[in-house]
Amino acid sequence: MKKLLSAVCILAMTAMTLAGCGSSPTQETKAATTEAAVSEAASEASEALDSEGAKADGSYTVGIIQLIENGAFNDMREGFIEELQAKGYTEDKLTVDYKCAQGDATNLQTIAQSMADGSYDLVCTIATPATQAMVNLETDTPVVFIAVSAPVAAGVITDMDHPDKNATGTSNAIPVSDIFALSNQLTPDCKTFGFLYCTSEVNSVNTIEAAKEYCDANGLSYKEATVTNSSEVQQAAQSLVGSVDAIFVPNDSVIQASMTLVSEVARDAKIPVYCSSATTVESGAFATVAISDKGIGAMSADMAVQILDGTAVADIPAVVVPASATVINNQTLEALGITLPEDVQSTATFVDDAK
Repeated sequence: MKKLLSAVCILAMTAMTLAGCGSSPTQETKAATTEAAVSEAASEASEALDSEGAKADGSYTVGIIQLIENGAFNDMREGFIEELQAKGYTEDKLTVDYKCAQGDATNLQTIAQSMADGSYDLVCTIATPATQAMVNLETDTPVVFIAVSAPVAAGVITDMDHPDKNATGTSNAIPVSDIFALSNQLTPDCKTFGFLYCTSEVNSVNTIEAAKEYCDANGLSYKEATVTNSSEVQQAAQSLVGSVDAIFVPNDSVIQASMTLVSEVARDAKIPVYCSSATTVESGAFATVAISDKGIGAMSADMAVQILDGTAVADIPAVVVPASATVINNQTLEALGITLPEDVQSTATFVDDAK
């Protein structure tokens, strides 16, 4: 659009120059031809946008950014796209440009910068690191985030009810107390927890702080094992063996990427791992109280539809999506030899290890 408007300006200047020259028939013909070209270009410019600034042909380009590939993030992305299509933004109207940083922070920043150039109608960011990378650029492109557990603490908005920074979306605030209550119900002898997390993920740090507060208030002990990248995860998990009764993993993409290694260590040591997402349970953790990853993606898509339809970002409150489903891994349950209470047995969702 900027190029089109520039062309209009150039053609207009040319027309004015010709009009200021002599009035020979040749010059008059050139001026008339130029004026016609200006008129045509101006018409194209006005047709390209409707009165609200949306594309008149109904086509849109939406970017999606992930820091890393994992089951939870992929389900969120699928839920987002499927809901857009269900609301009428089908492939003939919507171009989706998905990019993953493969766990590299530098790649993530590069991807965010490439999507902040004005060529996208909206950018969807999955989880906290991707959202921070995009929002911190202060782009004019609207941002809709999925599953940022603490949006205000992460600095991506300052008010949930009145989003600023041209961003809004969904928060998957982790129900720490519910997860630890589940632990007390399933494994009441677990009194010392190992906290396994990446120190560079704000969402993880916030969740661990909440877990510490819960433990302090309920007479539970804890030991931390922190990592800075996925190559350290297995060793960190092994460092907890022999000194903890259970392990708690927050909403952490780095740990999730290596969760099969954690589950192997924990199963061999007969240590239950409680976590923050159903996908982590499918990767071998024992149990959680979780949200639907596809569902939270769909809720963010509904916000994106409002923006594409012309609603201002600031008029779409960010929302916290509650967790309600107890999810238990069958293979881990068998490895631990735990007998479940009848009420949990009848209401929980049971999953197998992801293949």
